Amino acid sequence: MQTYIDTIDRLSTWVGHAFAWCIMVMIFGVGYEVFVRYVLRDPTSWAFDVSYMMYGTLFMMGGAYALARDSHVRGDVFYRLWSPRTQARLELFLYMIFFFPGVIALMIAGWKYFGRSFRYMEVSSMSPANIPIWQFKLIIPAAGALLFLQGTAQVCRCLLCIKTGQWPEKLADVEELETVLKHQAEDHVKLQQDYETPKSDKGADGK
Repeated sequence: MQTYIDTIDRLSTWVGHAFAWCIMVMIFGVGYEVFVRYVLRDPTSWAFDVSYMMYGTLFMMGGAYALARDSHVRGDVFYRLWSPRTQARLELFLYMIFFFPGVIALMIAGWKYFGRSFRYMEVSSMSPANIPIWQFKLIIPAAGALLFLQGTAQVCRCLLCIKTGQWPEKLADVEELETVLKHQAEDHVKLQQDYETPKSDKGADGK
């Protein structure tokens, strides 16, 4: 079960890292649009389409990665006070009642949405460039499928926690700056305590 969790986590992490480059394409498109619009007085007809497609793709395809990293917003006023087993039981219940039905509906509706768009080769109505966007609609069921896979890994994680009483370790990955600084402060305090301990022992021995 732990092997399955690690495999799905690695898949979600790889997809999240790969689609994170969408932000660079979006930055280039917006930056270029600002330059030609206000400096050259010659605005583009495609920058807006690129920006919302890249942002939408990044948002959708990063969902499974965020779930794997436990980065979604959580109302944990009471949750954090409970034991790991109680947390796991609650999460397992919520996954079954709310998460999987919603994700399955997303995949089914998203596939139908993509199918209609593909049949008439839909183009953007937001600009005169007529940029094809039917392929962008495929992101919806794809994101749903990734969320479903990651959801099964989260269920396995809950089951392991219920059995052992501890949440399984997550794969190492980049951390938010706030978390990094917290860990650095904890390491500094530990090093300081380790440095001062021999001195106190030496004084107690009277040597």
